[in-house]
Amino acid sequence: MRATHVNVRSLGRAGWLLAFAMVPAGALAADPAAVSFSHKDWALQCDNTRACAAVGYQAESGDSEPVSIRLTRAAGPGTAVQVDLQVYTEKASPAALQVTAGKFRLTGLDGNSPQVPAAQVPRLLQELLRSEEAIVTAGKDRWVLSLAGANAVLLKMDEVQGRLNTPGAIVRKGTQPESTVPPAVPAPVVKSVKPIPARKGDAALAGPLLAAVGRADLEGQCNGGLPDASDVKVHRLTDRKLLLEVPCGMGAYNFSSLLFMTNDRAPYQPRLLEDVDGEFDPATGEVRSAMKGRGIGDCWWMRSWRFDGKGFVLTGEQGDSMCRGFPGGAWQLPAYVTR
Repeated sequence: MRATHVNVRSLGRAGWLLAFAMVPAGALAADPAAVSFSHKDWALQCDNTRACAAVGYQAESGDSEPVSIRLTRAAGPGTAVQVDLQVYTEKASPAALQVTAGKFRLTGLDGNSPQVPAAQVPRLLQELLRSEEAIVTAGKDRWVLSLAGANAVLLKMDEVQGRLNTPGAIVRKGTQPESTVPPAVPAPVVKSVKPIPARKGDAALAGPLLAAVGRADLEGQCNGGLPDASDVKVHRLTDRKLLLEVPCGMGAYNFSSLLFMTNDRAPYQPRLLEDVDGEFDPATGEVRSAMKGRGIGDCWWMRSWRFDGKGFVLTGEQGDSMCRGFPGGAWQLPAYVTR
């Protein structure tokens, strides 16, 4: 079976449960430099460094089994396009794949990790822009990759990376010097601080901390019923600060928690972390959130934060909102990256 599986608990704010189907990938990205764009069967995600990934799938209204192509390119002049393929089948993964697009034909691609050789990428790109579909085969098995939307998405990729009218552009080539292409934006550096070990008696604070939060605040945000002290988790952050993890929302296939930073003694003064949600890992100080777009789990959106000694800072955001039949999702496209 050829697919990417995401073994992570489905978490996310209750409001996201409905918003996911309507908000394009990357719309929640923390940095305005991150760009999302989609047209027909293709989509683009560029992160805050200007690195971009364009993906295409089988036609949503067609009868092809799931197939996808991913074109990735780092920012800056002279960078190459990398092309990866993926097919899904309930049979064993094919040993080798063949790709045909217009006059381009490539055989012998590794069925487990099909990547187009760098020397063949320019020819393939030409045919992707000229054709209506590309065919991937393995023996008698056949997948049809739609190219509807490819020109618009790849043109947008050139635009975001500042390549329009340069020799390195994918769609709109020109004679403007390659040196005019802007460089990559450095990824932000995040300070990460490991929480200190839990203390005896921390767990017993669940009841008082929950009482300090108050029922009124929880009633307005929790759709899964109000939790009691046995449902919440208390994590030690620093010598005097705690993190209260309150299970709050339940959807068809997503679950959400509210996170509060508090003092470890009265007055507790709980403060809701409004832009942070998910499950806390006390070993690393990381909060991870994963939101599944629909029951089959073929589209996800994920975020992560790290404790920096004072609060939580976004460290990563990635996903793919095109739900096209790959259990676990076909790709995770970065929208926000850090160091």
